[in-house]
Amino acid sequence: MSKYVYIAQVSITPDKEKEFNELYDSEHLPYVLEVPGVLSGRRFKLEWADTDQMPQYLAIYELDDPMLPKSQAWITAADKGAWRKAIGPHMTVRRHGMFRKMKED
Repeated sequence: MSKYVYIAQVSITPDKEKEFNELYDSEHLPYVLEVPGVLSGRRFKLEWADTDQMPQYLAIYELDDPMLPKSQAWITAADKGAWRKAIGPHMTVRRHGMFRKMKED
């Protein structure tokens, strides 16, 4: 496991949810996974939460470098394809965070 985990949490308008999932799986995630230093990426959909403020989708990326999501390589990859124009304007919540592993196994 990497020393760093980057999370992206988003909510999307209901009318764009199907397209969001299709483009995330077919374009967005594969392009980001091509960025050097991205070790893995997985997606999850919220089942339940103790607050109605919790975004409905979560992506977890394992990275070599905590600054990678701010790099030009990441930004270029994230902007490829139809993702930015088709999905970006329809995200109602966007939260991002970088986490550092606390203790080695």
